[in-house]
Parts: sequence; structure tokens; C-alpha cells
Amino acid sequence: MRAMVLEEFGDPLRLREIPRPVPGPGQVLVRVHASGVNPLDTKIRAGRAAHARVRLPAVLGVDLAGQVVETGPGVNGFAAGDEVYGLTGGVGDLQGSLAEFAAVDARLIARKPTGLSMREAAALPLAVITAWEGLVDRAAVRAGQKVLVHGGAGGVGAVAVQIAAARGAEVFATTSAAKASIVRRLGATPIDRDTTSVEQYVAEHTGGAGFDIVYDTVGGPVLDASFQAVRTYTGHVVSSLGWGTHALAPLSFRGATYSGVFTLLPMLTGQGREHHGEILRAAAALVDAGELRPLLDENRYDLAAAMDAHRAVENGTAIGKVVVDVVA
Repeated sequence: MRAMVLEEFGDPLRLREIPRPVPGPGQVLVRVHASGVNPLDTKIRAGRAAHARVRLPAVLGVDLAGQVVETGPGVNGFAAGDEVYGLTGGVGDLQGSLAEFAAVDARLIARKPTGLSMREAAALPLAVITAWEGLVDRAAVRAGQKVLVHGGAGGVGAVAVQIAAARGAEVFATTSAAKASIVRRLGATPIDRDTTSVEQYVAEHTGGAGFDIVYDTVGGPVLDASFQAVRTYTGHVVSSLGWGTHALAPLSFRGATYSGVFTLLPMLTGQGREHHGEILRAAAALVDAGELRPLLDENRYDLAAAMDAHRAVENGTAIGKVVVDVVA
């Protein structure tokens, strides 16, 4: 089969012919139709993602949408012809989705939402699992709460806004002025990240009380700002990029709580993979109910042009999620 292979960190991906995988116990063989491209993929390629280690040569691509062509021993619930999506590889020893076929753990996938194309479905898995683990699993978001999402027009942020809104919360999101209309369309009140201070937006939108949930998808100083924006006692801060060194005093003085999200853990350790499938099934129900849609970049890339897709993510020119069409 054809695949885009990373042979040395920092090198471009190269189109190669490699053996087509055979599904083992608990695996399904998927004919890959589309592969989502994330900032994580570009960091792995550059050798700047120690938390998402891969063994070279490697096929990258964590997000996948495609069709089951074969099932391995012990697989129940999937059959040849099923259209599926998932966060399935591209880290550790798991082959990624920038290839014509992938043998994937059946626990990591779910049936594709019927209302989405393969391209649209491939844009969701990493973002939706990361958003869900933070908002639902850690913070138990519910109706009546005020939720602040940092980076509301980004990959994870855009999905987090929609999940919080679907569960009845009042949602606010920081973004640039240029992307305020995107955030509003997703269901959140936009907050200009460049002109509005933490004190200003906390006072304006919560009367100074703070937000019930703050989801940081940016990291660094934005996580520090999150500790200042959360509600006293009952507030909860979640971050998918909480890897730096931070002062916890602002959080502690509020008696609030914090959770970190590391979405890749089930793929790297093998533990908790069933829950990824559960989240994807729940997300598919939201999609089919009209409550969740991916933001998709309009530019098209085939498998051989995957490096161009990576560059679009790296240089920030993409508007929405970049997806590679593996099947023309």
C-alpha cells in the first residue's frame, strides 16, 4: 500500500510503498478515506513531541475516517463495509492514518456519524475526545453553568464550545477579533483575547464571581489566566496543555480545582481504550442531532500532498481543521 513515511525527525514525509497490515486479535482493517492533521502531527514530525513518542520509520496521522474491510479474531460489533472514525494511531508503535490501510484496535473506533462526510468525520476524533474528557469526564459540565473556553476557534476549542452548549451551559470563548464571528456561530459569546483583561471579562460576564468551568486549550500564560478566572470554591479549571511550570496560588486562594487532560494515554498505554470508543459514539449522536459540526479548512490535499497539509497547519494559514483525502 501507499503511505507517507517519516524516516528521520525533521525530514519531510515521503511517499513510500509499505506492506499492507493484517488485522490481529481485537483489530479491524480500515481502508482509510481521510486523515485529519493536527498541530500534534507536525510536532511529532519535527521531533518536538516527547509525550507522543514514535519509533522510526513511522506513518503519522492520529485521526482517521474510513471503511472496515476485514475484522480480526475476537472482534464484535464491526463488520466489513462499516464506515468508522477514530483516534487510532500515529503515536507509540501504532501505525497512523496517512496510509491507504490501517489495522486499528476496535476499541478506539466508532461508526461514523451518518450526517458527516469522511472528510468531516476525520476532523473530529482528537478534538472531540480531548474536549469531552475535559468538560464531561473531569468537570461534569451541566445546564446552568457558565463555561469559558480559551481558544474557542481552535480545533479542540471549537468542539468544546459546542459540547458545553449542547449540555445546556452558557458558553464564552476567548479568540481573536477576526474569528469572533466563528465563535458566535458555534454558540459562544466571544471575548477578544487581545484587548480584554481577565478582570474585565470576569466582571462583565460573571459579575466578578468567576466561571464555573474554564477550559484552557492554549497553555502557558493562558492557563495562569484560567486560575484567575474561575469561580471560588466550586470552580474547575481543565487544561489540555498544562505542561509548564505554573503558580497555583491563584487557584488555591479560590479553593477551586484543576484537572489535566492527556488524550493520547490510552493509545500509549493500552488502558482505557474502550472509553474512547464510548466518547466517539456519544459525539456521533450529537452530530446526528445537529448539535456538533467540525470546522473544516476548505483546501484539499491528497496523500502525496500531505506535507503541504502539514505546512498549512504549521504556518497558521488554515481556517478550520486540515484534512488529507487518502482516497481520491
